[in-house]
Amino acid sequence: MKNITVIGAGTMGNGIAHVFAMKGFSVAMVDVSETALEKGLANISKNLDRMITKGTITEADKPTILKNISTHSSFEYSANSDLVVEAATENIQLKLKIFTELDQICNASTILASNTSSISITKIAAATKRADKVIGMHFMNPVPVMKLIEVIRGYATSDTTTNTIMELSKQLDKIPVEVNDYPGFVANRILMPMINEAIYSLYENVAGVNEIDTVMKLGMAHPMGPLQLADFIGLDVCLSILNVLYNGFGNQKYAPCPLLINMVTAGYHGIKSGEGFYKYTAGNKELVISERFL
Repeated sequence: MKNITVIGAGTMGNGIAHVFAMKGFSVAMVDVSETALEKGLANISKNLDRMITKGTITEADKPTILKNISTHSSFEYSANSDLVVEAATENIQLKLKIFTELDQICNASTILASNTSSISITKIAAATKRADKVIGMHFMNPVPVMKLIEVIRGYATSDTTTNTIMELSKQLDKIPVEVNDYPGFVANRILMPMINEAIYSLYENVAGVNEIDTVMKLGMAHPMGPLQLADFIGLDVCLSILNVLYNGFGNQKYAPCPLLINMVTAGYHGIKSGEGFYKYTAGNKELVISERFL
């Protein structure tokens, strides 16, 4: 594989483009928004600067890596790609539309992967005529730092496709773990109920934001508490994943907490909106609990 297309220039998309470009792949980053493409490239540049500061790469490496990335606003450029990785919003209808279009545009040999964190790969594959070549590549955020790639095998995904993606993931210096296609896969099937329970603990006044996060950090050796992590992921994304779990399994234990639903409805999505369980201001690295929970 040499030519990679990444659909989406947001946090996950530009991170995925970054890691492929670092390993010498030719990467086309595609987004319908020119502004998103500009921001995506700027973010990659900033992350490369951080890597230079840490000594992970040299100053001379940066222009070479950036040269490996081109930006485009049309899917047409993905026609001759060896692999397309979709990293669009976690919305099933949007993903089905994207994969239907990609299936019509791309060469028959092109593997189509989704970075979805919860949506059925089997369902996504059914929107194409190449279900054997559709697979999940769930990168973790931040992509350049996190080692895991959850490789999700759909019902019709072939051994050849799975083995190709497992080996490709290793070329990126990642650790791939193969899992089967059930709602939430492994990562979010375990993580999201924990986050949801933390929100319920706050909702039911068991403890405050700081207390809940401190217990999990000090007692369970988590690098950040579940409420802070929810803000980092995006409360809207957490709600979307919980709904996939709830609808997929029909089990009440996955039902999203009413507090989470209200916060998302009101526009409090965490870091991306400036406020969730914590309040975020530009340049301030100190965690400040939202006034609503004091």
